[in-house]
Amino acid sequence: MQGYNCAQAVSSVFSHDAGVPEETILRAATGFGGGMGRTGGACGAVSGAVLVIGLMVGSAGPDEKEAKDLTYDLTREFVERFAERTGSVSCTELLGCDLSTDEGRARARRDNLTRTLCPRYIRNAVDILEEVLAPVISGRPASR
Repeated sequence: MQGYNCAQAVSSVFSHDAGVPEETILRAATGFGGGMGRTGGACGAVSGAVLVIGLMVGSAGPDEKEAKDLTYDLTREFVERFAERTGSVSCTELLGCDLSTDEGRARARRDNLTRTLCPRYIRNAVDILEEVLAPVISGRPASR
């Protein structure tokens, strides 16, 4: 509700846990809004969550197979739970309009979709991500 896109809203919640300055995570998440650059692809809330998973457990090189496998497992679990709870991971499907078109963006603005629908998707993403990451962040002080 402060003007951030869905990816920024989700990922910034976890900036402290990920050990990344909030400004950095907000910049990194910018392009994921609107289903990745307003293409209507993967929901920004989902993309923001995947970004956080990568920052928290992702691999930094080819020799970190366990980290890569864990990242894939957590990502798959997150995506499955989000789709089960919301019905889709597609921005276009979740909003009911295609943000890659002028008409879709106009409808989203006219119907105020980012203020009526997106907050629920953001909350779902944060809640699911907290559950999925619980084993990773257990023992760390809560920052949310």
